[in-house]
Amino acid sequence: MRSRGVLQVDSEILVPFFDVDSMDVVWHGHYVKYLEVARCALLDHLGHNYVDMRASGYAWPIIDMQLRYVRGAVFGQRLNVRAELVEWENRLKINYLISDAKTAERMTRATTVQVAVAIASREMQLASPQVFIDAVERALP
Repeated sequence: MRSRGVLQVDSEILVPFFDVDSMDVVWHGHYVKYLEVARCALLDHLGHNYVDMRASGYAWPIIDMQLRYVRGAVFGQRLNVRAELVEWENRLKINYLISDAKTAERMTRATTVQVAVAIASREMQLASPQVFIDAVERALP
Protein backbone atom coordinates (compact mmCIF):
# COMPACT_ATOMS: atom_id res chain seq x y z
CA MET A 1 0.00 0.00 0.00
CA ARG A 2 1.26 3.47 -0.86
CA SER A 3 1.96 5.94 1.90
CA ARG A 4 -0.37 8.91 2.09
CA GLY A 5 1.27 12.27 1.64
CA VAL A 6 1.20 14.94 4.31
CA LEU A 7 0.80 17.69 1.71
CA GLN A 8 -0.53 17.58 -1.83
CA VAL A 9 -0.71 19.88 -4.83
CA ASP A 10 -2.71 19.36 -8.04
CA SER A 11 -1.57 20.54 -11.46
CA GLU A 12 -3.55 20.42 -14.68
CA ILE A 13 -1.92 19.35 -17.94
CA LEU A 14 -3.53 19.64 -21.37
CA VAL A 15 -1.95 16.91 -23.49
CA PRO A 16 -0.29 18.61 -26.49
CA PHE A 17 -0.19 17.07 -29.96
CA PHE A 18 3.59 16.69 -29.89
CA ASP A 19 3.38 14.33 -26.89
CA VAL A 20 1.31 11.76 -28.82
CA ASP A 21 3.02 8.83 -30.55
CA SER A 22 2.08 6.85 -33.64
CA MET A 23 -0.36 4.78 -31.57
CA ASP A 24 -2.36 7.97 -30.79
CA VAL A 25 -1.48 7.90 -27.09
CA VAL A 26 1.00 9.88 -25.02
CA TRP A 27 4.46 8.37 -25.45
CA HIS A 28 5.45 6.84 -22.10
CA GLY A 29 8.51 9.06 -21.67
CA HIS A 30 6.42 12.24 -21.59
CA TYR A 31 4.81 11.23 -18.31
CA VAL A 32 8.13 12.04 -16.62
CA LYS A 33 7.68 15.63 -17.82
CA TYR A 34 4.18 15.72 -16.32
CA LEU A 35 5.61 14.55 -12.99
CA GLU A 36 8.17 17.36 -13.15
CA VAL A 37 5.42 19.96 -13.62
CA ALA A 38 3.63 18.64 -10.52
CA ARG A 39 6.85 18.33 -8.50
CA CYS A 40 7.77 21.95 -9.28
CA ALA A 41 4.28 23.07 -8.18
CA LEU A 42 4.69 21.15 -4.92
CA LEU A 43 8.13 22.66 -4.28
CA ASP A 44 6.77 26.14 -5.04
CA HIS A 45 4.00 25.48 -2.51
CA LEU A 46 6.64 24.52 0.04
CA GLY A 47 8.43 27.80 -0.60
CA HIS A 48 11.66 25.95 -1.43
CA ASN A 49 11.87 25.28 -5.16
CA TYR A 50 14.85 24.28 -7.31
CA VAL A 51 16.18 27.85 -7.39
CA ASP A 52 16.08 27.97 -3.58
CA MET A 53 17.69 24.53 -3.36
CA ARG A 54 20.61 25.62 -5.52
CA ALA A 55 20.96 28.89 -3.58
CA SER A 56 21.16 26.90 -0.34
CA GLY A 57 24.06 24.87 -1.77
CA TYR A 58 22.29 21.63 -2.61
CA ALA A 59 21.24 19.79 -5.73
CA TRP A 60 18.46 17.20 -5.50
CA PRO A 61 18.95 14.55 -8.20
CA ILE A 62 16.34 11.88 -8.70
CA ILE A 63 17.80 8.54 -7.64
CA ASP A 64 14.72 6.40 -8.13
CA MET A 65 11.56 6.69 -10.22
CA GLN A 66 8.74 4.22 -10.62
CA LEU A 67 5.76 4.53 -12.94
CA ARG A 68 2.75 2.28 -13.36
CA TYR A 69 0.67 2.93 -16.44
CA VAL A 70 -3.01 2.07 -16.25
CA ARG A 71 -4.48 3.82 -19.28
CA GLY A 72 -2.85 5.90 -21.99
CA ALA A 73 -3.68 9.59 -22.25
CA VAL A 74 -4.57 11.08 -25.64
CA PHE A 75 -4.17 14.37 -27.48
CA GLY A 76 -6.32 17.15 -26.00
CA GLN A 77 -7.11 15.28 -22.80
CA ARG A 78 -7.00 17.29 -19.60
CA LEU A 79 -5.06 15.52 -16.90
CA ASN A 80 -4.84 16.22 -13.20
CA VAL A 81 -1.41 15.44 -11.77
CA ARG A 82 -1.40 15.21 -7.98
CA ALA A 83 1.95 15.33 -6.18
CA GLU A 84 1.96 14.20 -2.55
CA LEU A 85 4.87 14.78 -0.20
CA VAL A 86 5.58 11.48 1.56
CA GLU A 87 9.10 11.80 3.04
CA TRP A 88 11.43 14.77 3.52
CA GLU A 89 13.70 14.27 6.54
CA ASN A 90 16.29 11.96 4.94
CA ARG A 91 15.19 12.03 1.32
CA LEU A 92 12.50 13.66 -0.76
CA LYS A 93 9.87 11.10 -1.72
CA ILE A 94 6.83 12.17 -3.73
CA ASN A 95 3.90 10.02 -4.84
CA TYR A 96 1.94 11.02 -7.94
CA LEU A 97 -1.46 10.22 -9.32
CA ILE A 98 -2.29 11.18 -12.88
CA SER A 99 -6.01 11.07 -13.58
CA ASP A 100 -8.47 12.34 -16.15
CA ALA A 101 -9.44 15.84 -15.04
CA LYS A 102 -13.08 15.38 -16.05
CA THR A 103 -13.87 11.82 -14.93
CA ALA A 104 -11.17 11.33 -12.24
CA GLU A 105 -10.29 7.99 -13.89
CA ARG A 106 -6.82 6.88 -12.79
CA MET A 107 -4.30 6.92 -15.65
CA THR A 108 -0.87 6.54 -14.04
CA ARG A 109 0.72 6.20 -10.60
CA ALA A 110 4.32 7.13 -9.92
CA THR A 111 6.89 7.76 -7.22
CA THR A 112 10.14 9.71 -7.28
CA VAL A 113 12.93 9.75 -4.71
CA GLN A 114 15.52 12.50 -4.53
CA VAL A 115 18.46 13.05 -2.20
CA ALA A 116 20.38 16.17 -1.30
CA VAL A 117 23.88 16.48 -2.73
CA ALA A 118 26.20 19.26 -1.57
CA ILE A 119 27.04 21.20 -4.73
CA ALA A 120 30.53 22.22 -3.56
CA SER A 121 31.73 18.72 -2.64
CA ARG A 122 29.29 16.60 -4.67
CA GLU A 123 28.74 14.50 -1.57
CA MET A 124 25.38 12.87 -1.01
CA GLN A 125 23.83 13.90 2.30
CA LEU A 126 22.50 11.22 4.65
CA ALA A 127 19.86 13.63 5.94
CA SER A 128 17.97 16.45 4.25
CA PRO A 129 19.45 19.90 4.87
CA GLN A 130 17.81 21.77 7.74
CA VAL A 131 16.82 24.62 5.41
CA PHE A 132 14.63 22.18 3.45
CA ILE A 133 13.16 20.55 6.56
CA ASP A 134 12.29 24.02 7.90
CA ALA A 135 10.52 24.91 4.63
CA VAL A 136 8.45 21.72 4.76
CA GLU A 137 7.49 22.26 8.38
CA ARG A 138 6.37 25.84 7.66
CA ALA A 139 4.12 24.55 4.85
CA LEU A 140 2.49 21.74 6.83
CA PRO A 141 -1.08 22.38 7.98
